[in-house]
Amino acid sequence: MTATEAPSALDLDKLFAARLQAARARPYLATALFALHTVESRQVPTMGVDRHWRCYVSPAFVARTPVEELAAVWVHEVSHLLRDHHGRSDRVARQRGLSGPGDRLRMNIAADCEINDDVYGDGLARPKGAVYPSTLHLQPGELMEDYLYQFRLGPRTLELAWLDCGSGADGLEREWELGPEGAHGLSAQEQDAVRFRVAQGITGRPGNASKGWKRWAEEAFHPPQPWRQLLGAAVRSAASSGGAGEDYTYGRPSRRSTGLPGVVLPSLRRRPPRVSVVIDTSGSVSDAELGSALLEVAAISRAVGGRRDLVTVLACDAATRVVHPLCQAEGIPLVGGGGTDLRTGFAKALRSHPRPDAIVVLTDGQTPWPATQPVCRTVIGLFPRERRRRSWDEDNPDYVPPGPPTWARVVEIG
Repeated sequence: MTATEAPSALDLDKLFAARLQAARARPYLATALFALHTVESRQVPTMGVDRHWRCYVSPAFVARTPVEELAAVWVHEVSHLLRDHHGRSDRVARQRGLSGPGDRLRMNIAADCEINDDVYGDGLARPKGAVYPSTLHLQPGELMEDYLYQFRLGPRTLELAWLDCGSGADGLEREWELGPEGAHGLSAQEQDAVRFRVAQGITGRPGNASKGWKRWAEEAFHPPQPWRQLLGAAVRSAASSGGAGEDYTYGRPSRRSTGLPGVVLPSLRRRPPRVSVVIDTSGSVSDAELGSALLEVAAISRAVGGRRDLVTVLACDAATRVVHPLCQAEGIPLVGGGGTDLRTGFAKALRSHPRPDAIVVLTDGQTPWPATQPVCRTVIGLFPRERRRRSWDEDNPDYVPPGPPTWARVVEIG
């Protein structure tokens, strides 16, 4: 462009034609696509979204990109917002002590890997420059938090330094964004309403929805439960208790270093706690409840910052067989079907090495309980029962199982 040429205006006809094509290719995302408010910006490299559901668009990018690829970019950007990548990035940053643009770039890359591994194809073109898990030699089908733990910035990510999907992807506000006081942003309630409508469409008529979108919809469609808040509080309580994974790191120098010129002191950092999840697989627990238990296992993984290496799962009826490290919740075999005695699950969890900082039990409550309080925090999630005082002893129909112990935090799983 010469000095006398004016910068080209944003081609709204082409941009909106691409959005319409995106809605036709992914009809279950149409509500979210049309909820985005477009903002012309010459500072954004391509297209980006902020956490208030505004979509910033570069006129030059629209001019040089075919409509088919623009449609794919529309789907990519709205996926960041639907999957709450900004909120999840903020939580990970707090839990792991991450700060600065470099860490946020890693979050953007990890979020892109979560989206791009199964979003394209079937009527949606693959845009140039898109990053996939295979780009970083990682496995597909994982979440942003998992990918973030598996790579660092280096030679493999050098060509991705330009990547910038906005605060909607990593939570860090940009200079070119309008901010919370700007016009045309969606409130938190409006954002939740859009997510609910999209999740409702996927679960009601999944059609060609990918496995990743079906998994997202199944979790998003369940309303937030007090159980999740209770679990988070229990995890934070375990992490703050004495001896729960204290370690020193030079990644963030201690503030005391300012008083000792020339000396760099390490700072104290606490790791997230180790959690053992004991799942009741007895005959009185339905398949639907076991499926709900796996959803809770995924939530527990997020509660410890996505560190799946810190979560183990024990399937238990009258005996506990194998302790499973958490890879993917849907891959855990929940073997059982007999009677119930979760005391064996407690015993095996406490014998594991290293010992857990918290034990989470998911059960219908029809079990005897340990006589003494475990040495770590315990949370019990009870599957709902209309008559919890029903007898479960065939030899004594009048026997009523004891309620959960007073030393555990107990909550009904909705």
